[in-house]
Amino acid sequence: MLSRLALVSASALKSSGPLGAGLVQASRSIGTSPQSLAPVPPLPEKGGQVRHGIIPEELFQFLYPKTGVTGPYMLGTGLLLYLLSKEIYVINHETFAAASIGIVIVYGIKKFGPSVAAFADKLNEEKVSKAQEVKDLAVKSLTEAIEEEKKEQWRAEGRQMLFDAKRNNVVMLLETNHRERLHMVTNEVKKRLDYQIDVQNLHRRLQQEHMVDWVEKNVIKSITPQQEKESIAKCITDLKKLAQTAKATA
Repeated sequence: MLSRLALVSASALKSSGPLGAGLVQASRSIGTSPQSLAPVPPLPEKGGQVRHGIIPEELFQFLYPKTGVTGPYMLGTGLLLYLLSKEIYVINHETFAAASIGIVIVYGIKKFGPSVAAFADKLNEEKVSKAQEVKDLAVKSLTEAIEEEKKEQWRAEGRQMLFDAKRNNVVMLLETNHRERLHMVTNEVKKRLDYQIDVQNLHRRLQQEHMVDWVEKNVIKSITPQQEKESIAKCITDLKKLAQTAKATA
């Protein structure tokens, strides 16, 4: 409520010069203190310890160093006597009704409190177990998702290696095709060169045969019938001499 009052007064002082601006800035700094941004502590699962059903144990621990063990009881008794003596609190029929209701409430708490607490604890445990089961399922699914993500990352890294291997294979295939084409070109050039060599050899052989035939024809034409007879007679004479030589040696 004080903070609202400070904000209202600061908005009223916006047009009052440098002093009003300073007050507005001060109110803003107070309203946005670091304590307002602090995290809220978690709620405890079980309540704190009490005495006599309603008095917190912290009160006794707070008064113990100064008043001792009986301090809180004397403080409560003195406060009650002060209220009654000064008639700040007047005992009437409502007091007896409240006392009766309080006794009934205390009896009900003492009688049915443990069973109700056990039933509430059972419901709470069931809720906690269900929440824990949901949490475990969520954690399991998230863990599996993380593992799948790690696998996908590993596969992505392996995919880069696969791409490199495929790239190397493509380069090797291109190199193989290039070498095959070079080999094919070499063979074709060799075949054509061999063909040219064969053609030249054929021309040379035909020329030689033609020259031999021409020489033979010219030689045959140059021999006269008389020369032919003389050469035949000489051949016959030579054969006879060879026959006589063979008989003599035998």
